[in-house]
Amino acid sequence: MGLFNNIKFFVLCHGMLQLAQLLVSGYLKGSITTIEKRYGFSSQKSGLLAAFNEVGNTVLIVFVSFFGSRVHRPRCIGIGAMIASVGVFLIALPHFISEPYTYTDFNSNTRSNRLGLCQSLSSFPEEESNQTCNQEKTDSHLGVYPILLLGQLLLGIGGVPIQPFGISYIDDYAEKRNSPFYLGILFAITVIGPAFGYMMSSVLLRFYVDVDKMYSSDIDLKNDDPRWVGAWWLGFLLAATLLLLTSLPYLFFPRKMSREEIVEAPVEPSIEKMMEDKKPQTDEEVSLTEFLKSFPKIVMRTLRNPIYLLVVLAQVNLAAMVAGLATFMGKFIERQFAQTASFSNLMMGGLNIPSAMLGIMAGGVILRKLGLTVKSSAAMCTVAVFISIMFAIPLLFIGCPTQRVSGINYNISSQQCSNACSCSDEAFNPVCGSDGVEFRSPCHAGCKAPIFKEKVLNYTECECVAPFGSPGFALPRPCENDCKKRLIPFMILSSITCFVASLSHTTSFMMILRTVTPQDKSFALGIQFMLFRVLAFLPAPVLYGRAIDTACILWGKKCNKITSCHYYDLDLFRHRFLGLQIFFIFGGFVCFFLSFMVLRRTNSTQEPNAKMNNQTKSERPQEMKDAKQIMINLNEHCNTQKILRE
Repeated sequence: MGLFNNIKFFVLCHGMLQLAQLLVSGYLKGSITTIEKRYGFSSQKSGLLAAFNEVGNTVLIVFVSFFGSRVHRPRCIGIGAMIASVGVFLIALPHFISEPYTYTDFNSNTRSNRLGLCQSLSSFPEEESNQTCNQEKTDSHLGVYPILLLGQLLLGIGGVPIQPFGISYIDDYAEKRNSPFYLGILFAITVIGPAFGYMMSSVLLRFYVDVDKMYSSDIDLKNDDPRWVGAWWLGFLLAATLLLLTSLPYLFFPRKMSREEIVEAPVEPSIEKMMEDKKPQTDEEVSLTEFLKSFPKIVMRTLRNPIYLLVVLAQVNLAAMVAGLATFMGKFIERQFAQTASFSNLMMGGLNIPSAMLGIMAGGVILRKLGLTVKSSAAMCTVAVFISIMFAIPLLFIGCPTQRVSGINYNISSQQCSNACSCSDEAFNPVCGSDGVEFRSPCHAGCKAPIFKEKVLNYTECECVAPFGSPGFALPRPCENDCKKRLIPFMILSSITCFVASLSHTTSFMMILRTVTPQDKSFALGIQFMLFRVLAFLPAPVLYGRAIDTACILWGKKCNKITSCHYYDLDLFRHRFLGLQIFFIFGGFVCFFLSFMVLRRTNSTQEPNAKMNNQTKSERPQEMKDAKQIMINLNEHCNTQKILRE
């Protein structure tokens, strides 16, 4: 028991557990579009799936916050982590109960098949389609989405006690001078955890989805093929295993640990004693019934504070922006700049998240060095968000034009050319004609024969490809353009936008601390994160997904049912996706600006305009508690959306 009675060992275990938990969060965001492609979800359904873990968090967080130290915290953390690991295993389960992934021109029996080519007789394709649909009826494919939602729900429920109980346990038994250092370690992990998740998805999505069911020699697709689906499930198995293993040590930690020895701190014991004396009284005086009865009254009193309400609304706008970007920025890069899902996640984990982290750190340094008042803090947040808008607006004009796809957005009459080929509406195997026009399959291009030149497949005798009036040929890939080079300036501006917007993060939190009554500070932070969930983290991914779906110009079909989108109007995609980003940033700017105007009119010498760093010694214990409460809430609600916002 000596090892499990050591707070340093607890910090080590908690750091590993948090890393595993946040690894899942980042990996899910990195693989969500691959899951969407694999099971034919719309972007709106994908957004709901990505946000569904917040449902479990929202329902239980009030009760978890109330019970606090009244339960065996390490054991609750361990059980919660086990529940979360079960949820992550459930997310990976659909891969093992579903039939192998099939795509247009897929045939496990022969590599040189004629499926997907222009054929005058349509009986064979219909038989193939009917056979596939009959398999779908007996497949557990239909239950995939509920299983994924259940996994996300369990992940959210299991994650509720991990951060608040862990942080409070460290705070209770660590030496007070060491406590900020331990919390700093955990905060650093909350930043790098989702980044590792994106990086892991970048690596694992390079493996084929059915790598466990097929020989590598039977895999004809390459990872840059639009039909490619990576091994999305593999990362969930690894993360769930890590989450389960890191939960086991918590079953052996005691309910109460020996306090870390205090050295050369003559004032600290009296402070600790005072804080210890207060905690039992609170637990004895306030029952759960009384807590729930007082809840609406405190909520209304807190929300009537105009500065608090405006700052929280500003943060909600920025959180909604980040929640959508974290979920779909990878898909945006993949579609807009014709990149692989693996590379897109690499950009997210390697550029955007580090930029946000540097912005948070820089904002904290500025706040500390200049000793800003609440009024000055509001001005700083207003300026920072305004500058981020200036960097975000040019993003609307950096992108690629929609490719010319015959029969969809170019040469609509060409459909008559392929009518004689009896092409299936479900076919999707993009080819690029020798005239520079893309077709959604060799059949739609009127191609009648495949030919291999130096092991490279080409399609010939393509009746619908006629650059010089005679049948042309087609290459088995989408048509390329020269706009991939625009990705570099896009990522630079995007990273600068993340950095500048993140400057307001720490400053806005300190504004909240200074503008509510002392007895309501912790509760105000709880309301703040509740509003984050209800107004930002839950609806924003769904809203972004809906906006993306409206830009679709060709939906996929399988067994006469709509699946995921094959082609987007890229200009519309870019304008609506990034337009929502600018809309939310502008909303944050308006709220920060209004808070600055309200503070400017007050001209008060009371607490709101006092220097944040000129506090009396009698206020220090409360300030320490406030700062730690921020860490509890930050870590408790941390996921990819929050990480970018932070």
